[in-house]
Amino acid sequence: MNKQDLADAAQKVLGGTKVQAEEVVETLIDTITKALKSGEEVSIAGLGIFSTKMRPARTGRNPRTGETIKVPSMRVPKFRAAKALKEAVK
Repeated sequence: MNKQDLADAAQKVLGGTKVQAEEVVETLIDTITKALKSGEEVSIAGLGIFSTKMRPARTGRNPRTGETIKVPSMRVPKFRAAKALKEAVK
């Protein structure tokens, strides 16, 4: 399933045009992304929690040259599935 499939499902439920359904899906994704950028958690009941965590700095190796490089710390997205989602997938 991809973004277009989600838009098609939204159109079937909401009615309207495909363009409007695509805007709904796009708005949802943009809103989640903006919240994560600002450090907020996004909790969707029955689905799970989107959040961010800090990945610590580390040393890595360039596979092409074998040179050791420093990888800086960075904030990365994280998803924790809700119990209802875990049970549905079993």
